[in-house]
Amino acid sequence: MSSDPFVPEDFEPPTRLEAEQFVLEPLGPEHNDSDLAAWSSSIEHIRSTPGYPDGSWPPVGGMSSEANLGDLTRHAADFVARKGFTFTVLEPGSGEVIGCVYLYPTKADGHDVEVQSWVRADRAELDVPLADAVAAWLASDWPWERPERHGR
Repeated sequence: MSSDPFVPEDFEPPTRLEAEQFVLEPLGPEHNDSDLAAWSSSIEHIRSTPGYPDGSWPPVGGMSSEANLGDLTRHAADFVARKGFTFTVLEPGSGEVIGCVYLYPTKADGHDVEVQSWVRADRAELDVPLADAVAAWLASDWPWERPERHGR
């Protein structure tokens, strides 16, 4: 990773992506209950999703609501500090969390952003459409040119 800022100082990060099957908005503490329910119901599915190669997340034993809230608070702070951008994936209409997208600096040579995403096991059919929509969004609205999409 370089010492350059993750995004240019004059760049205004997008805060919403709308598609027919999902909506992305910045992940924050207000999503805690729905986020915890989403990923804890789909641990095996998420661990098998491209982009989670080390198998350390999500934790097999889950985590408390307080620990999850701490993670969401950290992601929200990273967004504000422009150190990383995490989006919750919501079901249109209900606002229920069905996944997550992470945009963070990468250590991979030849790339300028690491892109990870997951959806709940009961929404597995959205995995590829979500990854494809995020790829198109990165190309059109974000400053990076070489995303690490983990083979997607």
